[in-house]
Amino acid sequence: MQAIDSLLNRRSAKALTDPPPDEAALGLILECASRAPDHGRLRPWRFIVIRGAARERLGELMAGQLRRKQPAASAEALERERQKPLRAPLIVAVAAVCNAAARIPAIEQILAAGAAAQNMMLAATALGFGAMWKTGDAAYDDTVKAALGLEAADAIVGFLYLGTTAADALPPPARGQWQDRVSYW
Repeated sequence: MQAIDSLLNRRSAKALTDPPPDEAALGLILECASRAPDHGRLRPWRFIVIRGAARERLGELMAGQLRRKQPAASAEALERERQKPLRAPLIVAVAAVCNAAARIPAIEQILAAGAAAQNMMLAATALGFGAMWKTGDAAYDDTVKAALGLEAADAIVGFLYLGTTAADALPPPARGQWQDRVSYW
């Protein structure tokens, strides 16, 4: 797939199933992520691959986060949180581990990790896989971060859900929606 086709056809999947990217495809997706713009060459991004039973453990972390934030959360709400990581066969948590001593502002380091996540989304599309970029309250929770091997100061920029898109997936959004967002100075 050409780069422009990948850009124009990229969309967030509604549902993802098996098969996920295999090791070679995942390696290529992660290599593409590492080519993101990176002011200062700090490589602030970190990628945590979550699959198999680890998705259930992530679901428990998400439910625990909801329970801490909303102690009166219903059993149904907690179960919805537990099920979120099961929406796809493979998840990559993308985080920014910012270097406070660097002359590059933290926001630029976080944006570099976001660019790495976008590269992953485009690479997945180019390889024929579907992807969803999710955050939610769990992305900002220090307990979740710690469980994933991150520090409280680190930023989870997204949980990228990867897998195969259903055959009846929605087409990409209509073109031309950008004009009302552009001004010329």
